[in-house]
Amino acid sequence: MIKQSPSLLFCLLLDLIGCFTYIIPVLGEFGDIIWAPLSAFIFYKTFGVSRGVLGGIINFIEEALPYTDFIPSFTIMWFLQKK
Repeated sequence: MIKQSPSLLFCLLLDLIGCFTYIIPVLGEFGDIIWAPLSAFIFYKTFGVSRGVLGGIINFIEEALPYTDFIPSFTIMWFLQKK
């Protein structure tokens, strides 16, 4: 069975959700606590075992660390997967 790759729109949307935590300054870091593991799981499920495990770990760290939410990890992986 061939796994279909995610669309660019889907990846952009997930990166945008990660940035939304900064819209509400006080709740931003609390939002990251919830979003980081969820984002890592979605990353893993989206890109599969070969790229999803390492990418999910990196995505989790990126979402959990303060001031790194601007990095579009889903979109970067989408471009890397197209090569």
